Amino acid sequence: MKFQKRLLRAEPNFQILTKLWQVNWLYVLLICALAVVGYGALYSAGGGTSRPFAGPQSIRFCFGVVMMLGISLMSPSILVRMAWPLYIFSLILLVAVLRMGHVGKGAERWLMLGGLQVQPSELAKIALVLMLAAWFHKISYRRMGNPLFLVPPALMVLVPVALVLKEPNLGTAVIIGTVGASMFFAAGMRLWQIALLILPMPFLAKIAYGHLHDYQKARVTTFLHPESDPLGAGYNIIQSKIALGSGGMWGQGYLHGTQGQLNFLPEKQTDFIFTMIAEEWGYVGGITVIGMLLLLVFGGMLIAMRSRNQFGRLLGLGISVNFFLYCAVNLSMVMGAIPVGGVPLPLISYGGSAMLMVMFGFGLLMSAWVHRNDTFGETVENRD
Repeated sequence: MKFQKRLLRAEPNFQILTKLWQVNWLYVLLICALAVVGYGALYSAGGGTSRPFAGPQSIRFCFGVVMMLGISLMSPSILVRMAWPLYIFSLILLVAVLRMGHVGKGAERWLMLGGLQVQPSELAKIALVLMLAAWFHKISYRRMGNPLFLVPPALMVLVPVALVLKEPNLGTAVIIGTVGASMFFAAGMRLWQIALLILPMPFLAKIAYGHLHDYQKARVTTFLHPESDPLGAGYNIIQSKIALGSGGMWGQGYLHGTQGQLNFLPEKQTDFIFTMIAEEWGYVGGITVIGMLLLLVFGGMLIAMRSRNQFGRLLGLGISVNFFLYCAVNLSMVMGAIPVGGVPLPLISYGGSAMLMVMFGFGLLMSAWVHRNDTFGETVENRD
């Protein structure tokens, strides 16, 4: 009898250890490797010292790893119950940032909570993925063909997009909308429905451009003709291209990049951190970092495909697409392929909210992997 009681007391701890063993540790190791790359880049951005960027960022990452592993233990049923409260909380923060947000670089994007500066739009992206996965996971392919059924989840996407646009933060708003659209497609949205959404896009883009702020229009103009204002609006992208080109094949050497170390490169610890890496480590170093980022994306997609339940599939897809878009937008921006915007490079750029929310997303991804064999929410109707 005493042995049975001890066994019952030990069972929860055994389950925790079992789930931790099932975590995809190779994927976690890749995440840590990218964080090490980020630490090295931020150490260089700080002038060869851990302050003020590399040290705080490493502390945030360590906390993020603990959070990621904790979330990976949560079952799908718990995550589904968390979806609505987390989504509503993210909307409240987005409204709050419009009322009393901290202004930076021409926009209200940050809130001061308990002495910490947080960016609610980062939470909104993850909350939306969780909310849509919870909404769609019990829905059959047949019901997805009803346009009226798509109205509530469409509003779930449009509300945070509108609030983020109001800050204004065009880049993040586009990413949120694209992540939402990808989850609609993965859930079974018909091609004709997608075509109806795409057709008016050029007209909506023209209308949207007329409502952009002056600095946003300047970014578009600068993207097309950066040399027209080399010391003003075009300065950032011109310096970024110079740094990328000066790196050559093998780079100028760690801590020896001229554009970065002489402070010609703007926002070298955040938006243009990849430019600094490419200048110091060259084409080989830049391609290596891009390859590591792509491995995380493909690994996330594989986790989504390996899940036996629709919730895990949608969750894995949403987190992977969100990570991919942030990488793609940042890399395209610093290379001059798209207009410059305030989008960081995940796991590498300096930033507390971005780092913690990326790790939160990876925690959800690990939960999908650990519980990939669960048939949570799967019904005959759902598989039709």
